[in-house]
Amino acid sequence: MHKKLLAIFAFIFSFFQANAFYDNSNNNITGKVIDAATKQPIEYATVTVLNKSTKNTVNGTITDATGSFVIKGLAPGNYIFKIQSLGYKDYTINTVTVQKNTPVQLPVVELTKQENVLQDVTVSAKKPLVENKIDKMVFNAEKDLTSQSGVATDLLKKVPMVSVDVDGNVQLAGSSSIQFLINGRPSTAFGNNISDVLQAIPASQIKSIEVITNPGAKYDASGLGGIINIILKDNQSKGVNGNLSLTAGSLLQNGSFNLTARKNKFGVNAFISGGTRLRSTTPNSVDRNSIDTSAKTNVQLLQNGASQFTRHGMQSGLGFDWNLDSLNNLTGGVNYNLFGYAGTGYVNQTQITTDMLNGGNLLSNIASLSNSNGGFHFHNIDANLNYKRKFSKPDQELDIAWNSSFGTNHGYSNSEQYYVPSDTKFFGTQNDNPGTNNVHVMTIDYTQPFTSKIKFGAGSRITLTDIHSTATIHSLNPYTEAYYYDSSQSNYLDYHQQVYAVYSELSFPVGTLFDAQVGGRYERTEINDYYSNATTQVKTPGYNTFVPSFYFIRKLSGNSTLKLSYSKRIERPSYQDLNPFVNTSDPKNITTGNPYLQPQIGNRYELAYNKQINNVGSFMVAAFYRNSNHDIQPYVYYYPTYKVGDSTFTNVSVSTRQNIGIERNMGMNLFASIDVSNALNLRTNMFFYYREQINQLDPGYNANSFNYHINLNASYQFKKDLAAEAFGNFRSARNEVQGRYPSFTTYSLAIRKQFWNKKGSLALTAVNPFNEYVNMRTILSGPNFTTNNLRQVPFRSFGLNFTWKFGKLEFKKDDKDKPDNGNPGGNMDNG
Repeated sequence: MHKKLLAIFAFIFSFFQANAFYDNSNNNITGKVIDAATKQPIEYATVTVLNKSTKNTVNGTITDATGSFVIKGLAPGNYIFKIQSLGYKDYTINTVTVQKNTPVQLPVVELTKQENVLQDVTVSAKKPLVENKIDKMVFNAEKDLTSQSGVATDLLKKVPMVSVDVDGNVQLAGSSSIQFLINGRPSTAFGNNISDVLQAIPASQIKSIEVITNPGAKYDASGLGGIINIILKDNQSKGVNGNLSLTAGSLLQNGSFNLTARKNKFGVNAFISGGTRLRSTTPNSVDRNSIDTSAKTNVQLLQNGASQFTRHGMQSGLGFDWNLDSLNNLTGGVNYNLFGYAGTGYVNQTQITTDMLNGGNLLSNIASLSNSNGGFHFHNIDANLNYKRKFSKPDQELDIAWNSSFGTNHGYSNSEQYYVPSDTKFFGTQNDNPGTNNVHVMTIDYTQPFTSKIKFGAGSRITLTDIHSTATIHSLNPYTEAYYYDSSQSNYLDYHQQVYAVYSELSFPVGTLFDAQVGGRYERTEINDYYSNATTQVKTPGYNTFVPSFYFIRKLSGNSTLKLSYSKRIERPSYQDLNPFVNTSDPKNITTGNPYLQPQIGNRYELAYNKQINNVGSFMVAAFYRNSNHDIQPYVYYYPTYKVGDSTFTNVSVSTRQNIGIERNMGMNLFASIDVSNALNLRTNMFFYYREQINQLDPGYNANSFNYHINLNASYQFKKDLAAEAFGNFRSARNEVQGRYPSFTTYSLAIRKQFWNKKGSLALTAVNPFNEYVNMRTILSGPNFTTNNLRQVPFRSFGLNFTWKFGKLEFKKDDKDKPDNGNPGGNMDNG
């Protein structure tokens, strides 16, 4: 395994070695761009190099987060440097002389703001679809067309290293252990069913998606796969402006409204968005064969049925930002979120028992019908307040943040089973499960620059989680046909978790070879939990975790970079995984938690190369290796008889979560975006990885497989106001420790017409127009059982989206003491 990993790393490194050292003449041109009024660095300023004699463009780059830039590979001669940034006046250095083996340090460039006022004009700057920074990758979702009428998961399908299955479950670099954030902040909404939350956020509400596969020491250590931060739309321009988006569809309907008002140093923004998935039917069939070794019987369970469900969600928020003076900034906001689903279903069931010792003689054939209904509703309030203090020295900052999320949830389920054809009810449960989930996070971050290229950062974070849940179960007495309070299955839990963290990190250049960022994070986790129906109350001991991380990045000639990174991560079991409550709504397929789970620890290495090709596109390749110990996976056991309280269930599979052992993943991600012409753009995202799982619960039931997913996106601009796009996605089958999960294909088409000077647009989208269902065939096996399952997930949909941008954008010369805000939505609050 390690030889394969080294081979991949060596291949990428040797492939780009010539590019890395293409220019050995040491003719590096370095410089820095800042705001003339505030002296703060300007990121993404464009630096263009022209030959002074021919006036032809010969090189170029953009500034980084510190406002710095490096130009490499220039032959000796005289050049013109042009520096440009949206909202600023252009700046030109008329003569820069380059001599052999002589580096040049340009004077600091100070850009001044534009003085003119643009009214009723839409100003746009072309950003690359994918931006690579030293510690994260940014997918600019606003540029996507086929997802315009969809939801967050439709956008995530197109993000490098991210894959989404037909149920909306997300994996990052092959791992489902992901920390999700909205605008850089945690929310209790993600503490429940993440796929439901993501499928209730309209894609039209999302500005960008940030992906951090190897988070630095500043970020919370949870999430083996890394961090996905969803940045919602927010306009920092002066004046009053906003946008409205409405989608009507055959399967999905959603809408969003944003309003921003800004004057001088104070701005407010408000938004509301929501969506619903219309009622749809999912056929489902199960064929399970099991062996009762004690009774010497073979049992075949056949289930055939269908379920219908709806999903809904709503988000709203009100926020402000206030530049108190040139050095002090205050931001805050309050959000209200609401998510939920409801469904009904039926299952026709046949259980056939045969004798293993007497030629397979039939012992019994029992037919039954199961009806069920259930749902889940969640609402929460997120509140945040953030203070940023800048100093006279550039890049010196103090950030203090407080975030609280108050969540309330309510789940319910009802199930009844009847013998067929007598219609005799022999089983029934009624489950009511209210609860609360509150999280408070306090962070302090400080950055101290020693020089323009050497920075030290340190901070601390306290996360307090308090969860209370009560499950009230009423069970059927088949003799009286009355329901009674079932104390043996009812339960309640109190779960309290405190995580105390401190970190430090240092950014510095290593000569002229590369830039480095090295850090370490220490976390102390304390858990105080109580599960009323646990067999024994076991005190969960506190534990310490040290999380190191590093980044080494080398800027190469031709707008390309090479990056090597490492991080250690931890995945703490959620309270849903720990809760030993036994869900018997389907008495043949029971689910329960495991209060004895241990946290899993992972290590991840990544080597990545990124190249921006001027006027053509971009290319990225990344190789990674990840291992995890005490790996947490869903695990199924088969029992001929299973006792829950006073009830005994027969021929039942019990699904729980277990520390299965060791998992290793090694793979590569390729992303390319190419402008074939001024009208046609092609982009592809290919992810390949090899997974090995060592099962320490049932030795011998190991798994390994080569997995991949590939997507292709093509967009064509017919004319300035008419564009079309097509997207296709394929994900291969994969093996897990207990079985094989199927491959699937999805595709979508879209066409958009803009009008009202591009302030309005109509988009027509179609998803899987020629296939009503995506068929998902799953095979699970373990000691004494094998299960074949077929789910037909409804996927075909059509949608019509209307978008309108309104208001006026004003770019006035700021007061002398006003700092450059940047975009607070993109600042990750994870100290």
